[in-house]
Amino acid sequence: MRKILIIGAGHAGLHLAHGLLTEGYDVTVITGQSSMEIRTGRASISQLTFPTALNYERGHNLDFWSALSPQIRDQRVHLYPGAGNPVMSFSGRTGTGNDYMVSVDRRVKMADWLEYFEDRGGKVVIHGVTVTDLDYFSRMFDLIVVAVGHGELGQLFDRDESRFSGARPRSIAQAYIYDVWPEEGADENIGWAASAAEAGNIIFMPVLSQEGPCHVLVMVDKRGGPMDAWPDRPGAEEQLRRMKDLTRQYTPEYFERIKDAVLIDGKNSALIEDLTPQVRNPVGTLPSGGKVLGMADVVVTMDPYVGQSWNNSTRCAKAYLESIIEHGDREFDEEFLVRTFDRFWEFGLHNQLWSEMNSTMWDAGDLPPHFGELLDGAQRYPEVADRWIQGWDYPPDYGKWLLDPEKALAYLAEVRARHGA
Repeated sequence: MRKILIIGAGHAGLHLAHGLLTEGYDVTVITGQSSMEIRTGRASISQLTFPTALNYERGHNLDFWSALSPQIRDQRVHLYPGAGNPVMSFSGRTGTGNDYMVSVDRRVKMADWLEYFEDRGGKVVIHGVTVTDLDYFSRMFDLIVVAVGHGELGQLFDRDESRFSGARPRSIAQAYIYDVWPEEGADENIGWAASAAEAGNIIFMPVLSQEGPCHVLVMVDKRGGPMDAWPDRPGAEEQLRRMKDLTRQYTPEYFERIKDAVLIDGKNSALIEDLTPQVRNPVGTLPSGGKVLGMADVVVTMDPYVGQSWNNSTRCAKAYLESIIEHGDREFDEEFLVRTFDRFWEFGLHNQLWSEMNSTMWDAGDLPPHFGELLDGAQRYPEVADRWIQGWDYPPDYGKWLLDPEKALAYLAEVRARHGA
């Protein structure tokens, strides 16, 4: 039985750990926090689980929360051009048929998955890990996968500018809140997302927290931008007050929904964080010359506004699991490690391009020229709006139309022709 060590009990690492356990591998997870410490700790940036990723979780019996979570079947997008121009908006379906996406507080999801992994017979070690430790472990395990990218371990993976060189530091503020006003005449479980030319971006969505269903408000802006209003790291209540002020100024529709909102559980409801999107070399070299494989956020970190972190994590875990199984009893050499990451990058590259478009679309002051027609199409034709929103599940589709002006206009022409326009 091949022995595999996974460092980190995050979304990608635990997803892979469960998959390997199901396939009969001897799997050990080392994490710096117990499940109870995860469950009672500070919040992390909230994420979405899109329909395809949710189905992957169901395939490994890891979807514990769909019956309890708000089921997001529709998403509304608002674009604020500023300078007195009117807001542009459209709504689309998040999936086909009865598909939906959910958002679950990371503390709930990771604690439950870690406990379930141990219940299934997986080995869990609660301990910090250094590079020296990895050198020692490399003699005990056939493969080491690093699924935590901060601190000393993150320094094993050099920045890969051949894949991505446009790092743009981001400031993030988040709050879990109650007492949100629903949009008039609409289901309160519709997700909202906004992009403001004069400020930053907002995600506003229903979520399952430790306190039950609520909403999460996430603000993302460039470092030093209007929504980077936290240099003094205010307390949670003051942070929420400033977030309300920012929505009043830049995204008034959002302010109308959160003007009476309150935090769900005091200081643990709020988060302020800085993040720099980047792509790093997936293979880390230990002092002894041994090799380790980085995964998901360790090697591909994107602008959090696009909500793709868990989508990336799930696709990465799936690609790595399939690659490990197919490799059989052969040595996990550097060629295998590179090939395994490249298998995931076939998806991750397109995700990165989608993230980049969202990070830069106001850089010229106005939206790209073809975007006006795209927005008009999304407002007029449900199939265009649905394709736009469902691309969040599978960003490679954007390369076939939305990210390419000529392909986008050709697609819109086809849609108009079908509708006799």
